Amino acid sequence: MTDSDDERIADLEAALWHDDPHFARGLGKGRPRRPREYRRGRAWLALLLALAAVVTGVLVPHGLLLAAGLIMAALAVNLLDSNRLRRLRRRRP
Repeated sequence: MTDSDDERIADLEAALWHDDPHFARGLGKGRPRRPREYRRGRAWLALLLALAAVVTGVLVPHGLLLAAGLIMAALAVNLLDSNRLRRLRRRRP
């Protein structure tokens, strides 16, 4: 490889380490983790809690709990959007 190719690879490696160090560390060990965009465990947990609040708000006629559950569900669904992080990264300088 030429020096310019080595520099490009070094730049890509540095960007990967900066962006997602856990993924890069696993890639170096030969057992990569899923990239950050595809790790959605917290989003699923938030959605489960929100739906539990909605169901509880319906079973125990409590409007405030129902409304809070619906708002939490909307926020949790937003966390499941994988393109959201890419859009946020593009906006940053």
